[in-house]
Amino acid sequence: MSGNVSRRKLLTTGLTAVAGVTGLGVAAKIADHYGLIPPDWGGIWGPGETLTYATQRLLMASGSLAREFNRSEVSKVVPVSGPQPKTDPYQRLLAGGFADWRLTVNGLVARPSTFSLDEIKRMPAKTQITHQACEEGWSFIAEWTGVPLSYVMNLVGVSEKAKFVVFYPFDESWDSLDLPDAYHAQTFLAYNLNGQDLPADHGAPLRVRVARQLGYKSVKYLQKITFVDSMKHVGDGRGSAAPASGYSWYAGI
Repeated sequence: MSGNVSRRKLLTTGLTAVAGVTGLGVAAKIADHYGLIPPDWGGIWGPGETLTYATQRLLMASGSLAREFNRSEVSKVVPVSGPQPKTDPYQRLLAGGFADWRLTVNGLVARPSTFSLDEIKRMPAKTQITHQACEEGWSFIAEWTGVPLSYVMNLVGVSEKAKFVVFYPFDESWDSLDLPDAYHAQTFLAYNLNGQDLPADHGAPLRVRVARQLGYKSVKYLQKITFVDSMKHVGDGRGSAAPASGYSWYAGI
């Protein structure tokens, strides 16, 4: 067994044991020592959120993959979670076929950039058939095509100081990922669903696809991506719009 695996096993076993014997607060202090505190660590549920995030991050540190499926297993129906934005800026872009849409990438990067949809589609593409589970209980399997987020990150030169990437959509459902999930091979920016351009209700022109987390982490209707060293001053400081609705910032499955 490698040293890294032994260390992960030791830490996860220790975190669980401490949580069971002396309480979640002490386990949270251990997680803090290793830099494994999620943005929504505060409040009554904070220690539990920390234990969940720290344990899963340690267990999946080697880059474990979500299951991928065959085309024969693609769902016949792909449910829609929430309507498309009705705001004038989004509706004007939709009416124009997103010709004037641009994705802004900024923050802690060496080369702040903007990309048109055509430019993104000319980047190296990735296709995967994965399961998307919704926090409301329904799910589906679909084929997604897009560009790996890691490719864009390397293109703009993400700083070593960056710890999180924040996704800003045209609606209010903003969210973020830590850098390990951002660089993960199955995290990408999708512009195609089941062989067709991404429909408006599914996030056109571009959405995040995070195969290892629940559906609300796959932010739709992207307009900006920002790299930061802390979530303290972004939104309400909890890393996402989700905690305000009772959901966790980290939604690993």
